[in-house]
Amino acid sequence: MELVELTEYLVKSLLPDVTDISVKQIESENDIVIQVLIPNDYMSIVIGKGGNIANAIRTIVQAASYNRKLNRVRVNIDSL
Repeated sequence: MELVELTEYLVKSLLPDVTDISVKQIESENDIVIQVLIPNDYMSIVIGKGGNIANAIRTIVQAASYNRKLNRVRVNIDSL
C-alpha cells in the first residue's frame, strides 16, 4: 500500500461522509509531503482532541515510509 492510499484509508475511516476529501503527494528532493484536504466541518474529527488523531496518522504514515526506506514524509491536514 502506498503512502497516499494509506493516508486516504486512515482519514476516510474516521469520517461519516467521504466524498469531499482529497489526498495528494508532493515530492521534493529531501522529503515527501502528503496534502490532506477535508471539509471544514470534519476538521475537529480528523485533528482530534489536542491533535492526538492527527499525530497518530502522521506516526503511522512515517512508520510506513521508514519501513519502505523512503524519504522523510510529512502529512499536512488542511480544510477545503
